[in-house]
Parts: sequence; C-alpha cells; structure tokens
Amino acid sequence: MLLVGIGVSLLLNYIVPFEKHTHSQLYDFIISIIITILVWEGNLRIDAFINLKFPWVEKPCKRIFIHILYSLPYSVLAIYLPMLGFHIYVCQITTENDGLLMFTSLIIGLLITIIIMTFEISTQFFYNWKNTLIEVEKYKTESAQAQLQNLKNQIDPHFLFNNMSILSSLVYKDAGKAADFINQLSKVYRYLLDNRNNELVTLDNELTFIKSYTYLLQIRFDKSIAFDFNVSPQLLTYYILPMSLQMLVENAIKHNEVSEDYPLKISITGNTNELIITNNLQLRSNNEPHSKTGLQNIKDRYAYYTNKKMEIIKSSNSFIVKIPLLNTL
Repeated sequence: MLLVGIGVSLLLNYIVPFEKHTHSQLYDFIISIIITILVWEGNLRIDAFINLKFPWVEKPCKRIFIHILYSLPYSVLAIYLPMLGFHIYVCQITTENDGLLMFTSLIIGLLITIIIMTFEISTQFFYNWKNTLIEVEKYKTESAQAQLQNLKNQIDPHFLFNNMSILSSLVYKDAGKAADFINQLSKVYRYLLDNRNNELVTLDNELTFIKSYTYLLQIRFDKSIAFDFNVSPQLLTYYILPMSLQMLVENAIKHNEVSEDYPLKISITGNTNELIITNNLQLRSNNEPHSKTGLQNIKDRYAYYTNKKMEIIKSSNSFIVKIPLLNTL
C-alpha cells in the first residue's frame, strides 16, 4: 500500500499541476498513502460483508455486479474527498484544474478498485481451488475406503457360506424355492459387479438389489425377520449411494436380536426428500460397542454430493436412519 500510494502521488503530480512551492512533496506522499489505505482496506471490508450474503461459488456473476455497485462509489469518494480537503487546506489547485481533479479521481478510483477486485477474486479463486483439491483428495480416500469395505462385504465368507448352506438344504426340500434362491443370489452378485465402480445409482436399481438381498435373508431367518417396502414410484428416478441400503440392513441385523420370539422388523419408506429406514430396537445382550464407521462413511460420502444431512434418530424402541435422495447426478 505504501508503494501504491507513492506511485499514485507521483502520477497525480504529473497529471494535475499543483503549486509546487507552497508545500513539501512529503504531504503528497502522505495523502496518497492515506487514500490508498482507505480504498484498499475499505474494499476488503466491503468484500467480506458482501461475501456473507452472496458467496462466490453460488452466484459469481451477481456477486461481481454487487461488488462493483458498492466498491466503485466508495473508492471514488474515498479518493475525491481527501483530495478535496488537500486542495482546501494544503495546496490550492487552479480553477481550470478542478474538473481535471474530479476526472482523475474517477479514473484512478476505478483503476484501483479494479486492481483490488482482481487481487481479491484471484486470491479467493486460488484459495477455493486449493480447498476443492483437498476435498477431492479427501473424498477419493473415503471413497476408496468405502469401496474396500464394500468389497470385503461382497466376498464375506460368512455371507457366502450361510447362503450355500441354505441352498444345499433347499435343493432336497424344495427344488422350486432352491431355483428362486439361486436366481436371487445371482442378482445380488450381478449388482455388486455392475456397480462396484459407480458413485451413485438410481433408487430403482438399489431397491431391486435390496429386495433380492432381503429375499436371501428372509429364507435364512424365516419368521425371525420381516421387511416392508413402501416407496412411491415417483421417487425411483432419484439417486442414492450404492450399497447404502445393504449396509443399513446389515447394521440392523448385526446389532439386534433376531429370533422368532423377538422378530426384527425393517421398513423402507420414502418421501419427496429422503428415504427412511426403520427397525425396532432390540439390542443383543452380548452386543459389543461398535465404531459406527459404516454410518459415518455414508454421512461423509453424502456430504460430497449434497448439503442435506443424513439423520439418525434413536429412541427406546426404534432406530431410524433418514438418507437424502438426490435428484441429479
């Protein structure tokens, strides 16, 4: 700001003829530095104030227009008024140069404002760009961890062993049901293979998968578990994180008692904004403390796509998870 102030002073002395012998040039430097500080700091304050109402990321064009609307008049006044005081109390300017003073104030005010705005916009752009790169890398890490966890779930030997055991018994008891079981099992693994690299899937595809998945669970647990699906067809084109429903269903089974005496009931419903997964709460007596990394992982992945928050509601007899539905990729 000191260098800019001295530069402006030299420029004004060259453009507007002052009475050279009535004052020291030090006064010119001082008033120019003061004006530069007023313009610079004032524009920074204006930028911070407008940023609260109109963030750059959301409405950049409107943001620039409003910034100019505030900054330009302020800069002109911050230059013209001190110069007018300088003219009255320090150095008289000839009458024929009064108009030149105003014109010069306007031009310099515009130039300084443009310079400051360019500096601010560039600084904020690179700052946001840097933060975006950090967020992308963070998301890549979280996504890789989620994919690794999903991969572990997909090849979980217990899941495969349980289904193979059920299938072997069905072959002898009910050939028709065994064929249905094989068909649903193949759909589950086909979905896992087809969507292992997808970031989002339609709710229609996820529900088709989860119905095949819960069919296998229904055969395994019989009357000990019940599922209820009540999702409007209008919501099927919305998007959701792949495997998120499977993780929530698996989470409910993992931490709750599942028996004929204490059947586990899981419902999946939806409204215009979210999908609601509810289960009755009947925690296992030997339930070990868990890290909740699965729920946190879903939260973090959703945070990359939307500002809507995943909501978790736990009461004395129920556990509810509300996950946002996305209407675009």
